Amino acid sequence: MKKFLTIITIILVLLGAAGYAMWHFGTNIASEKIIEKVESTLDDENLAEVKSYIENDPKVQEIVSEAATTNPDTLPFQTKEEAIRVLITKVGVNRLLDIQEQAQNGSISEDEILSEMEGKLSEDEISALKYVLYKELNK
Repeated sequence: MKKFLTIITIILVLLGAAGYAMWHFGTNIASEKIIEKVESTLDDENLAEVKSYIENDPKVQEIVSEAATTNPDTLPFQTKEEAIRVLITKVGVNRLLDIQEQAQNGSISEDEILSEMEGKLSEDEISALKYVLYKELNK
């Protein structure tokens, strides 16, 4: 009986480790694919348009200026890869793709996106996203 319980425990630990590894590497793969997709759709012309929009939008400028004073050591993440992993975990890939499609179609407003993200992310995670945005804009 003791040998049977030991074998069952080992199997459960191995299954748990395999599940964690699949989740961990799965989110890495998904975040890499999302980054590749975004980078492939942003050519120089589109990138200039995005930067122009950011420079002319006072809300975004407020976010960027707020992020400039943030201490990165206090944030839960500091890179775009980590940011995407958190978004995938908290929001989900399918929902992120839905938001992207709705934003392109104009069927979702900025306020709706912001309220959804604020409901799913903590204040620290939102601050970290702002910091990552600031860092990416100032490359």
